[in-house]
Amino acid sequence: MSHIRSRCFNISTVPLLLACFCCAMSQLAVAVTVTPSKALAALADQFIETRLDLDPFIGTWLTGDARYEDKFVNNLTPAFRAKERALFTDTLSALRKIDVRGLSESDRLTRAVLEYQVSRGLEAAKYDFYLTPIHQFGSVPLTLVQLASTTGAQPFRTVANYEHFLTRIDGFPAWVESAIANMREGMAKGVVQSRVLMTRVLPQLKSQMASDPAASGFYVPIKNFPAVFGDEDRARLTSAYRKAIEEKITPAIVKLHDFIANEYLPKCRDTAGLGALPNGVAKYAFKVREQTTTNMTPEQVHQLGLSEVARIRLDMEKVRSEVGFTGDLTAFLASLNRNPQLTPFKTEQEVLDSYRKIQQRVEPTLGKLFSKIPRSVLEIRPEPEITKATAAAHYSVGTLDGSRPGVFYAPVRDPAIYSTPNMTATFLHEGVPGHHFEVSLKLESDLPRFRRYGWFTAYGEGWALYAESLGGVLGVYEDPYQNLGRLRLEMWRAIRLVVDTGMHAKGWTRERAVAYVIENNGDNEADAVQEIERYMAMPGQALAYKIGEQKILALRHRAEKQLGSRFDIRAFHDEILNGGGLPLAVLEQKINRWLARQR
Repeated sequence: MSHIRSRCFNISTVPLLLACFCCAMSQLAVAVTVTPSKALAALADQFIETRLDLDPFIGTWLTGDARYEDKFVNNLTPAFRAKERALFTDTLSALRKIDVRGLSESDRLTRAVLEYQVSRGLEAAKYDFYLTPIHQFGSVPLTLVQLASTTGAQPFRTVANYEHFLTRIDGFPAWVESAIANMREGMAKGVVQSRVLMTRVLPQLKSQMASDPAASGFYVPIKNFPAVFGDEDRARLTSAYRKAIEEKITPAIVKLHDFIANEYLPKCRDTAGLGALPNGVAKYAFKVREQTTTNMTPEQVHQLGLSEVARIRLDMEKVRSEVGFTGDLTAFLASLNRNPQLTPFKTEQEVLDSYRKIQQRVEPTLGKLFSKIPRSVLEIRPEPEITKATAAAHYSVGTLDGSRPGVFYAPVRDPAIYSTPNMTATFLHEGVPGHHFEVSLKLESDLPRFRRYGWFTAYGEGWALYAESLGGVLGVYEDPYQNLGRLRLEMWRAIRLVVDTGMHAKGWTRERAVAYVIENNGDNEADAVQEIERYMAMPGQALAYKIGEQKILALRHRAEKQLGSRFDIRAFHDEILNGGGLPLAVLEQKINRWLARQR
């Protein structure tokens, strides 16, 4: 990746600059043609550069580029929103001036993805999502303390790395001021978070309100100095970090905590769904379109969910019969939580070691289904303490240079009740051939950077859910209970279609949604509550998994039917993955063109 870029380059100047370039070269008697392909490449490259400038946290996470590690952009100000709208508007205008007829198939994919992304960005800008800037699953305070952990995306290998993070956290107090101002504006307009979600935020903030800076999560880098640091640097950085925590970080967190506890929480709502807010119906309909990359309505999603829940229940019934359980399905699912053979762990380390054994079983089998294997290493780590109470299993991307591996984070809240049936499917989803596979192959490809760094939830999560279904072919579901674990995880994704739309579009209460989960998946109440509150915090996000998986399965069935004996599962998977993340309609067009070539 190039480390050179212009920071004053405006998207709207792309055609003009290219034209000027042609004039200058013609004066040198050199025949130069600025092709539509080159114009598109310049536009897409500048778009991703500007996008990462506006979100340097993502720049750190995705690229590992040192240019971003000292940056903090306050994304809650009117000025930020104006810059973002200008980026989308100027990009769309420039994009529509490029002649599609001169583009290759790969270029047309780039154009379609770019047009989709900026159009959705302009649509999102119509809504006031900035008035609810914090919840228990995502906030700048959480992001910063995770970056400070020294095991995440923020590097702490050199003195410069340490100094860069000090510069980065300088921006945090201003963000807190903007967050409070926006929440106050939301209170005046009746646009507030659900009360139960904000009660989950308070302990997260309180954990970083230490009277002793050394007890703060932001002090962790000082506790983990690289051995090569000299005494002078250690002393200077220790003093600087203590001062930053005492004078900037802790006061800002205290201010945010006290505002939420004393002013905001009493004004929060008791309803669960986005539909209860002003313009909430339109907001949720947009979130459904945004997260699924389709034009499905909430009602269509809800009905699909009901259908999928019924289908998966029948598959679960087959497993119940296979293992000889005599009670009904609800009793069978509930019994899993009380089966000591399925909860053998005493420590977090035992759980992590079990996941590593699954990894050792899975990785040698991948050649059956894939011709391309990522170079990036996958590690399995415990979830950091600050997010362990609310986090689900998740994946964090590595870097191209190998300085940071891809990581599967496994939150283990209580090893004694950690159940084995779900573990293989969870690893396939978060690790290989799920997120680690898809994201690493994309980053390691020769795709334009714009597409290497792109993410569409329906594609990415849809692929990861589809990857769970491949465990049977890979031979890693070794007993009926592991297959049942796969079905339970798939059931979760089907249930989401019902409860997410139920809460946000149909007025369901949190309690009704929790009861629906327990009835259909047998989870204990604590896990059901945690998941339902996740859907409350991130409307529409959980819909993407099942919608994306359904599209990939439909495309595979179409390919199998059209190609018959010539169908090659490895070639199909390569074609799904080799274009990077795509909106589902664009993915379908890509596969249709591939099928036409095969025929």
